[in-house]
Amino acid sequence: MIIDGHVHIARLQTTKNEKRTPVTPEKLIKKMDEEGIDKAIVLPIVSPETGFFPSTCQEVLKASKKYPDRLIPFCNLDPRAAGNKPDTDFSWVLEEYKEAGCKGVGEITANLYIDDPRVKNLFYYCSKLKLPVLFHLATKVGGVYGLADSIHLPRLEKVLQEFPEVIFIGHAMAFWSEISAKVDEKTRGGYPKGPVKEGGRVPELLKKYPNLYGDLSAGSGYNAISRDPHYGYKFLEEFQDKLLFGTDICFIEQELPQVKFFKEGLKKGKISKQTYKKITCENIKKLLGI
Repeated sequence: MIIDGHVHIARLQTTKNEKRTPVTPEKLIKKMDEEGIDKAIVLPIVSPETGFFPSTCQEVLKASKKYPDRLIPFCNLDPRAAGNKPDTDFSWVLEEYKEAGCKGVGEITANLYIDDPRVKNLFYYCSKLKLPVLFHLATKVGGVYGLADSIHLPRLEKVLQEFPEVIFIGHAMAFWSEISAKVDEKTRGGYPKGPVKEGGRVPELLKKYPNLYGDLSAGSGYNAISRDPHYGYKFLEEFQDKLLFGTDICFIEQELPQVKFFKEGLKKGKISKQTYKKITCENIKKLLGI
């Protein structure tokens, strides 16, 4: 079984002439069938930085009820919601979504520092309700989307320490560029090429903090493990208990090289059967209690 830890039902179109077919529940299921994906976590998109067309929690819940054996719903809240203040009570909203079947919170894309008081307030309520958090990490505040951190992820480490009960699932370029110790301000917001230098910040944090996991979806996650295949497969083996397979399906025409990478890795003996099963299925099931 393959469980995709990161997909969307959405119209992620940010320019008028962008050729992207929106993902409907029906088209998502068809694409999953084509790729051999059995189940998927569907992440709402609610922050304005991501585009013009939000993907609401209600839409995700509706789709998951239509396809209960295929789709797993997350809910999502913008930390600035209901007053843009650091003491908003998110408990009752999260309780409502959890009772409706949501298994986690994300993808959080608000463009605030990850240790901003408003963001930490949301993390506090996620902690109380034992809801894992999937976040998109960005390099700065302004002109991008995603929670922001400085190079080498000092703010993320503070949050991991402050909220040890919250399972944090890291995603996107500013997170995965730190798989290598060789990273700088020019490369960390994109897809660095070439060999991975040992001693990267992400491996360090994965080792140090039981509450941090890595989401291997999108170009960022795929680039991290494929730019240096020798290191990439070794990384998968070493952190087999801390990684989640994902694609980040955002539009129907999207290519999903992660699927081939994992299947070929297993077939050619680059990764063990145990590692394959954990990353593509068992880790997600364990985290979400499904």
